[in-house]
Amino acid sequence: MRFDGGARVALAWLLVLAAPSTALAGPPFLTDDPEPTETGHWEIYGPLVEVEGRGPDYGGATGVEINHGAAPDLQLTVGIPVAFAHDDAGQRWGMGDLEVSAKYRFYHDDAAGLSVAAFPGLTLPTASNGMGNGKVTALLPVWVQKDAGPWSAFGGGGYAINPGPGNRDYWTGGVAVTRQVSSQLLLGGEVDRQGTDSVGGRASTSLGLGGIWQLPAPFRLLASGGPTFVDGDGAAGFHAFVALGLDF
Repeated sequence: MRFDGGARVALAWLLVLAAPSTALAGPPFLTDDPEPTETGHWEIYGPLVEVEGRGPDYGGATGVEINHGAAPDLQLTVGIPVAFAHDDAGQRWGMGDLEVSAKYRFYHDDAAGLSVAAFPGLTLPTASNGMGNGKVTALLPVWVQKDAGPWSAFGGGGYAINPGPGNRDYWTGGVAVTRQVSSQLLLGGEVDRQGTDSVGGRASTSLGLGGIWQLPAPFRLLASGGPTFVDGDGAAGFHAFVALGLDF
C-alpha cells in the first residue's frame, strides 16, 4: 500500500497519539503482568526508546519510566516521555504526555503460582509542539499471571478512554509466554490486540519477541519487537522497544 503526503502525515500523528496507551505496558512487552515492584524498592527504565510505524513513517517516545513499591502489592508508576514523529515532512520532537498509574495485586497464591492485579493509568496533557492528545486519557486493565517452574504465562487487558476530536474509546489486551532460560536471560513471545481508537480507523494485532538480559547488578537490558498488522491492510508495520533497567 502506498501513502500520499497527506496520508503519511496523518499516519505519523496517529502513531504519536497512540503512544501513551502503549507506554503503560510492562517493559519490554506490550502485554503487562500483575507482579508489582517489591515493597520499598525501585525499578527505573531509562533511557528507553519505543517506536512503531511503517517504513519511513514512524512515531514513538524516549524518556524514563519510574516504578516504586509503595506498599505490599502496590506499585506506583510515572512515565516521562519525549515524543517524536517522522514522515516526508521530516523529524519532529516535543514533550509527551505525562503518564501516571498504580498497580494493585489483589490476589496472589504462591502455591498455585497465580496472581491477579488491576493497573489503572492516566496520561496527562503535558505535551508540547502538538505531540500529545491534548486530553486526559485512561487505561483500565486487569492482568493475570500463572507461573510453572521457569515458565510464566500472563495476559489480560481492559478499556481505554480516549477523548478528543476524531478519537474513540476502545478495548485492548494481549497474552505473553516467557521462560527463564538461565539466571541471566529471560525470553518470551506475545500477541497483542488493540481495537479501533479513531473514527474511521481500524483495529490492529501485534506479534512480538522479547527478552531481558541481566547485566552486572543493578542493571539489566530489555528489548522487544515485531510486526503489527492493521485489519484489512496486508502491509505490516513494526513496533520495537529497548531500555536499560536499574533495580534497587
